[in-house]
Formats: sequence, C-alpha cells, structure tokens
Amino acid sequence: MWMPVNLAFTTPLLLWGLLLLPLLWWLLRALPPAPQRLRFPGIVLLEGLRDRRPEAERTPWPLMLLRMLALAALIIGLAGPVLNPEPAETAEGPLVVLIDGTYADARDWPQRLARAEAALAAAGRQGRPAALVSLSDLPPGDLVFQTADAQIARLGGLSPAPWDWGAEVAALGGKVPEGASVLWLSDGIDRPGRAELAAALRARADLRVWQSPRPLIALSSPLIAEGMVRLDLRLAEAAPGLSVTVLAIGPDPSGTPRELARETLTLGEGRSTPVSFALPAELRNRITRFEIEGQRGAASVALADDSLRRRKVALVAGREDREGLQLLSHLHYLREALAPAADLSEGDLSDLLRAGPDVVILPDVAVVTPDEETALLSFVEKGGLLLRFAGPKLAAASFEAGDPLMPVRLRAGGRTVGGAMSWGAPRALAPFPEGSPFYGLTIPEEVTVQAQVLAEPDPDLSRAAIAMLADGTPLVTRAMRGAGQVVLFHVTANSDWSGLPLSGLFVQMLERLTILSATPGTAASGIEARSFEVRRAMDGFGRLSEGTAFAAVAGADLVAARAQGATGPGLPPGIYTAPGSQLALNITGADRGFTPASWPAGQSIEGEVTTLPPQPLKGWLLLAALAALMLDIPASLWLSGRLRRFAGVALLALALPFTPQDPAAADDRRAVAATSEVVLGYIRTGDADLDARSEAGLRGLGQVLYNRTTIEPGAPVGVDPETDELAFFPFLYWPVLADAPMPSPAAYRRLNQYLQTGGMILFDTRDGDVADFGGATPEGRTLQMIARPLQIPPLEPIAEDHVLTRTFYLLQDFPGRHAGRPVWVEAAPADAERAEGMPFRNLNDGVTPVVIGGNDWASAWATDARGVPLYPVGRGFAGERQREMAWRFGVNLIMHVLTGNYKSDQVHVPALLERLGQ
Repeated sequence: MWMPVNLAFTTPLLLWGLLLLPLLWWLLRALPPAPQRLRFPGIVLLEGLRDRRPEAERTPWPLMLLRMLALAALIIGLAGPVLNPEPAETAEGPLVVLIDGTYADARDWPQRLARAEAALAAAGRQGRPAALVSLSDLPPGDLVFQTADAQIARLGGLSPAPWDWGAEVAALGGKVPEGASVLWLSDGIDRPGRAELAAALRARADLRVWQSPRPLIALSSPLIAEGMVRLDLRLAEAAPGLSVTVLAIGPDPSGTPRELARETLTLGEGRSTPVSFALPAELRNRITRFEIEGQRGAASVALADDSLRRRKVALVAGREDREGLQLLSHLHYLREALAPAADLSEGDLSDLLRAGPDVVILPDVAVVTPDEETALLSFVEKGGLLLRFAGPKLAAASFEAGDPLMPVRLRAGGRTVGGAMSWGAPRALAPFPEGSPFYGLTIPEEVTVQAQVLAEPDPDLSRAAIAMLADGTPLVTRAMRGAGQVVLFHVTANSDWSGLPLSGLFVQMLERLTILSATPGTAASGIEARSFEVRRAMDGFGRLSEGTAFAAVAGADLVAARAQGATGPGLPPGIYTAPGSQLALNITGADRGFTPASWPAGQSIEGEVTTLPPQPLKGWLLLAALAALMLDIPASLWLSGRLRRFAGVALLALALPFTPQDPAAADDRRAVAATSEVVLGYIRTGDADLDARSEAGLRGLGQVLYNRTTIEPGAPVGVDPETDELAFFPFLYWPVLADAPMPSPAAYRRLNQYLQTGGMILFDTRDGDVADFGGATPEGRTLQMIARPLQIPPLEPIAEDHVLTRTFYLLQDFPGRHAGRPVWVEAAPADAERAEGMPFRNLNDGVTPVVIGGNDWASAWATDARGVPLYPVGRGFAGERQREMAWRFGVNLIMHVLTGNYKSDQVHVPALLERLGQ
C-alpha cells in the first residue's frame, strides 16, 4: 500500500549552499585555462610528434557531474534531512505523560516508552517542565514537575503492573494545571474512571491519546471439558482472520520447561474463541502454563493448577471383594485403569472421606450406614464425584424413590443373556450422544454386555443416560447433586457382566469421569475457610518470581478473584498454595471480559493508523558524498592515462583471495595446529545439533582441565575418520547416533591404526536414561555394528581398582547427564594379583584403547564461552553435584590418556628405592 511521506530539515539554511553549484560548474569549466594561440616559427620542428600525455581542454562532463553530485549530497546532508518527521510541538505549557501501566501495555511496552521519550525530548528542547504518571501506581498528593531529562531517566524504571487501576484515577484530572499538554498512552481497555478522567483532561488541557493498533488477546483460566483442556481467547475488539497459536508449557523428564503441545486457530467474528487441547493424562499432569506465542503480557498467560493434575480417587470395596481372588476383584480392574492418571487410596469409607478425595468409587456396594450416607451426600454437594458400579448385591437391593446417592431408580433384579428379561445375544454399545462426557470416544466392536441392572422408566431417564446400549437401554446414568454429581455404571467393574473392563474404552471413560470432579482442594475441601500463601507471583510481562513479598490471602478472597480475574497489589496473579492444595489466579477469570476504551467525540487517536517512522537521511547523504569523492580519484587518474599501468596489478590483487589453495598446505596447517598443543577431538556425525553439543562438551572439559591441572588444551576439533588424520588427537569423543552410517574400509584402517598406536575413543550411546550398555536401544545396536570391525580387546565394567578411579580424583561413579549405568574398559589380565600393601592390583599395562558407556558426558561437560553450563543435569544441588562428578571423570580420563598407568607404577616405588639404596 502506498503511503505519503514527508521530508524536513533540521538546518534548512544550509540549503542556500546549493546556489553555489552553478559557480562551481563555471570554475570547473574554466580550469584548466584555455590554451593561448601564439605564432612561433620553430613550431615547424615539432610537426609530426605525438603528445603521450595530452591534457583535456575542458574537464570531462561525466567527471564534472560526479563532482556536482558529491557537493550537492554534502550540502543536503549537512542540512539534516529527516524522512517522515514527527510533527513539531507547538504547546507552551507543561507536559504531562500518562501511562496506563497495566498488563495490557506489555504487548508493545518498548513502543510506548519510545513514544513517551520522544514527547519528553521535544518538551526538553522547548524548556518545558514535565510530569510522568503511571495510572497503575498513582503518586500521592499533587503532580511533581521536573525537567524533561529527569523524567526520561525515570522511564527505564517503569514496568507494567499485573492488575487494573481503579476509579480513583478520575481525581487526577483536577491535579493537571490549566493549559497543560497531556499525552495519554492508553492500553485500549475500558475501566471505571476512564471516561471521567478523559472529560476532565479535555476541559483543562490539550489531550492527545496514543493507542496501540495491536489487539489485546487474553487467555482464560484452563478447565476440563469433555475430556479435553479448554481455554478461551478473549479480545476487547473482534479481530476476524487473525491467526493465533497457543502453547502448553511444562517440564520435560529432566525438569527443563519445554513446549508440550500447541494449537493454532483463526479468530472469528466474536470476541471470544475457544481452544481445546486433547492430551493424555500423563502429559496434562505436567502442564504448568499456557501462553500465546509471540505476545508478551500477563493477560496472554494462563497458569495451570491442581484442576489439570492428578485426582485423588478413593476406592471402597465390600467384604467379599477384599477377600476374593485378585483377577476377579472389582478393585483390580479399577486400579489398573486409574493408576496412571490418579492417586489411589483404599480403606473404610469414613476414613477415605476425611482425606478429602475428589472421586469416591463404590463398586457393587449396596448399603452404607446413615452416617456414611450423610457424609457422602455432603461430599457430592460440595463438588465431589460419586461413581458407582452395579453387581449382584446392587441388583438384589431395593432403593427408595429419590435416593440422593443413586442417579436413577433401579428395578429389582436385572437383565442377563438367557434370563427372564433376556437378550437373544450380548448387546453392543451405541455411539455416545453429544453432551455426554464420553462423546467422541471410539467403541471397539468386541465390547458387549451380557448382564446389567435396569432403570425404572422415567420421563427424565433419557437426559440422565450418558451411555446406552444399541437397543436404547441406559448403560451409564448421571444426576447432579449440588455442585457435584452421582454416576452409575449399570454393569460390574470386573468382567463378569460385560467385556467393557477388558478394553481400553474403560480406561478412557474412567479418565473422563474423574476429571469432572471439582478442582482438588476447592469445593470439596472448603477453600473459603483456608488461608493461602503466594508461592509464585506473576509480573505484568507474564514472568513468575518468588511470592515471599506478599502476605497470606484468605480463601474467600481468592475464590472471588479467580472468578473475575480481580487481581491487585495485595492479590497478584500467580500460584497460591495451602496444605494439600495449589490454586492459580489468572488475569482472565471465568467471568472476565474486556471492553474497548471509548473516547469523547472528536478525540484524535495516535497509533491507530500505521505511519512510517522518522528516518534521518544525513548519514546516508554524507556517505554518498564520500563515495562520490572516492570515485572521483580513480576516474581522474583513468582519464589522465595514469591508471592503466596499474590495472593489471589491481586485478591481480583482487584475484588473490579467490585463488584456490593447495589442500596439502591446509592439511599441514591443521597438523601444526593440532600438534602444537593438546587438542581433544570429536567424531563429526553429520547432525549439526549433536556436533555442536560435542564441541561444547569438550570445550567445557578443556576449561576444567585448564583451571585444575597443568594441561592447557586448545579448542576442540571435529574429525571425519574418512578423510582426516587421527594420530594428532590423543582422545576422540564419539557420540553414537541410531541411524549413523557405517565407516568405510579405509576409515576402519585409520581407526584401528589409531587404537593400536595409543589413541583412545570414548563411545557414548547417550541412552543411559533408558537402558544399560548393550543392544537394548537403537544406539546400542548401532554401536555393536560400528565396533565389530574394530580391533577392540575384551571389555569389562570398570573395576574398583582400575587406574581410571584414581588418575587425578578418587572416583567410584562415572556419571554424565545420566547416572548409574556401567562404563566398560579393557579387561584386566586374568592373572592380575593385588600388590602387596596396596589397595589395587598390579596392572602395569597400557592405556585402555576404548571406553564405552551411555551417560551422555558431552551434555554434562558442555559450557558456553563464559563457562556457564548449557544443559541441565538432574535437579537442584544434587544435579550440580552430578555435573561436578562428570567433570572429574573427564579429568581422570584425559589424565589417563596423557600419562598412562603411572598410578599403577607406584606399586614398584618401594623396590626401586631399595635398589637405589643398595
């Protein structure tokens, strides 16, 4: 799209210098002076001679034009041209800069500060005093005016607050002096007091408003709906067609935050768009936050809490079930289905209810005591889920109409294949209806029902049924009781009445039901009566920090704030904890919406129309003038004929950098560099990330060697055994890829020669977190194929008295990023005996040519140029201790390579001293 541009000059008077260009043209035309015509008879003697250096009668017009352009560029550049200049400030009164300073400002905070700095700088040039006010942190008393430079220095200390300002900002309008100029940097969100403040400012001062054209997109708190994690994208104004990506963030197995899932969607016409994540329970339990990709701010972050994590499920069994065979037990099937996604507990019903579960399961329990019935009903009404399964005892019992612990009234007896109310054959399940928590699940064909308990016909029975058989008979029914619900499976929890417990569908159905319970620690645990501490507080940019600076919060206040997103200085967004509970308070609560800011009629809004930014042209024009003058030099020499003699030399000088170099000379330089100092090498695998990790690992190990030993290794070098000479490197690190290609016969010859002449290779399969050394992993099987043609001696795990355990540090473990896996070295001779008076055997042999393991040592050694570790190892202090032991193993390894088994030679010291004494 074409946009108009403007051009202004900071020193326009210098443009009068352009009038000198015609004078310069005349001077250049007059020099050199025109030749004079004189009659001289002796000129006849010069007839026929050629002047080898003729001089032009006039300056050639191309050279003259070049000089004119250089001078014009110099004059215009010194005049200070600015493309698309900002409008000049014409106000004379003091300047007041208002910044909303909320989380909504964070999405373009640098642009807001830049606009405020430009306004303050303009006021400073005019000598006007200025005041800087953040509406989220109003100063007490009257406005304080200072010099513009002093207010510019304060800008760096401002940051957006993670809460909204209140109606008290309306009183600020009466504190602004008459005739002042006000620049309001608005976040575009309507709040109480905004309209009153705008009206007061327009009445007393010249009001200008800057408002970002970027829409504010906020994430609501996550919740579980229909078996999926659901959030809402909420906007102040609709942005149809805008593509938004939402990320689910959580720790990986090593504890490092990673992207666990992402969903991309296109916004519609409305101001609210749902986004859903279908995640397995194991992954959902690890999510700590959701965020909008590419947008900063607390509003674009939704913290997760216990509502997405593992539920506490109480399993209650009758006497017969506790004494029966395990594979026939109802609880056996329930344990197998729920253990991966829930915390299970078993015992008496009264004890389990006191532990505050989220779900209580009664498999074929027909009768409970009156006290237990009262406690169960209270548990359900507060948000808990009571899940019941049928069975012979439940079928034989009679229930009164309106029993609150049953979702429907049951008929006496039941229906079975071959019974009085029989089917001709086992029945299959019907597709789950919309609105059912099981909607969308795939029903295996082999799942059939042979027996069930029947519900009494009722007008509301169809609404209570959330799963049915193919003939329309309810299979699972549900009823709401207060904030919770009661669900009944009309079949047993074991395989006596149906094949459902034997299928994966049973696991999926139970998982979807358990996440229907209220947030753990909320409704079922009496959150209002508890006190919560701020464990992690979120700032306006969406970053978390320790919440120790905040006081404890009453549960009732936290419940109200969670619904509306009503955060404040004493109630910041973040993670709140109480014994056994963890709750998240987000900017956008379940009932929170956003309304765009409205301004008085006729108020102009900056920032809504995208304009080109100011761009000074002075530097470019001065550079062009310099370039033209530099070009004038060779052009003048060329026209005078003095440059042609140097043309060949210039071309040769330009061609030298592109001359092919002798490969042998390059190899010689590499050899000299590798042999002039100790250089650690690694095998290049072709995987850029893995090769960079290997290089960083050897670089970090080299820094440790430099700091702790007399070894001063050079920069690590990547080696290709197909083409490179290996003899220059005393040590090679070889990370094994699962799909690594096999070396060629020529490469194997180099490798075998390297091993036979004293070199060492550390093979690292990097699979120590999943398998022991061997062929159990793809990397292990690849290593076996790579090592088969190599001349490797018999191997054994490192013995307690191996020299590697004491070459520099005393070690018994050799961890890397992973720990606990064996490390294999050359086996000791079968006849090796323990030396007299020494704690180790007499192993006076050479260096082991290979060391094999899978602990991913390079990742543990890796550091950046400043010595900061690049990859996490373990957690906390234990992880740093593990990294230290990995470094120590690396030191022992290199010392062993460079010094051999000198430690083992110490067993001969007494004999040598005795011989010297003789």
